[in-house]
Amino acid sequence: MTGGILAALGMLLASFATSLTHLYLSIGLLSGSGWALTFTPTLACLSRYFSRRRSLATGLALTGVGLSSFAFAPLFQWLLSHYAWRGALLLVSALSLHLLVCGALLRPLSLAEDPTMSGPGAQLTSLLHHGPFLRYAVALTLINTGYFIPYVHLVAHLQDLNWDPLPAAFLLSVIAISDLVGRVASGWLGDAIPGPVSRLLMLWTTLTGISLALFPVAQAPTVLVALAVSYGFSSGALTPVAFSILPELVGTGRIYCGLGLLQMVESIGGLLGAPLSGYLRDVTGNYTASFVVAGAFLLVGSAVLVSLPGFFCCSTSPTSRSQDLGIETLETKVPLPKEGLEED
Repeated sequence: MTGGILAALGMLLASFATSLTHLYLSIGLLSGSGWALTFTPTLACLSRYFSRRRSLATGLALTGVGLSSFAFAPLFQWLLSHYAWRGALLLVSALSLHLLVCGALLRPLSLAEDPTMSGPGAQLTSLLHHGPFLRYAVALTLINTGYFIPYVHLVAHLQDLNWDPLPAAFLLSVIAISDLVGRVASGWLGDAIPGPVSRLLMLWTTLTGISLALFPVAQAPTVLVALAVSYGFSSGALTPVAFSILPELVGTGRIYCGLGLLQMVESIGGLLGAPLSGYLRDVTGNYTASFVVAGAFLLVGSAVLVSLPGFFCCSTSPTSRSQDLGIETLETKVPLPKEGLEED
């Protein structure tokens, strides 16, 4: 709910901006902080709500990201044409205030393992000495370094191939639709397929890396569309699985601190990836090295996943091993108000 206030306040102040610095401070600092305070706790709550079908629940929740990304660009253009940029930002600010309602609907749970956990400082210290968590953070940082390259540079790469801007932008829409399908399908597979979920994550990251590396090789439109579908599906599929693994590594009692620290570390890769690809384009004169290096980052990150505990285990998935405990926890450990609950 605090994140919703900050996100809305940043957009509200941005509508009164008179310089680029004002936008950096309002949208970049205030709204950015608000989005961070919204996304991370929401996913952490989701990990505590679900045990039996955690991957599917995460995949379904993250479809909101794909749907909003697909719908918001034309919506914002429509707002710009009718209300100019200041009015559009005011309306986006009002839209962001709905996050307060979303936050009010998230009910805290008291889980069985919570009383044994220490405070945030002790949890942070333990995570920094937690080998599997650190290796997982390294893997996701490498994956993030190459993950976003098509969203930043694919249109420019297609224009180098003499594509018109509109068909090039349409290819990003193909990626977005495939991403949406991949999130749901991967969430279902993560709960349905026996074995560690980390193996499924390795599959998706490997396919994403290969698709990225093949983009410079493709010239025919049909091949590029096929690669866009492959990249969109596999990159979308790895997202819910990546988040559903973390509770099994650090436990749901440390999920808030663990997810926050993980996203802070992995964002370094996302920050460095696009500038590095742009630099390679300036040096080489084309995007071949940019996409090949981006794919290589994902493949190296995929290789690091092999070091996670239980990767070569042949038993059922870690999620299923805690199903009974998770269900009991959700049913018996919810803190309930003393009045009015019976009527509800």
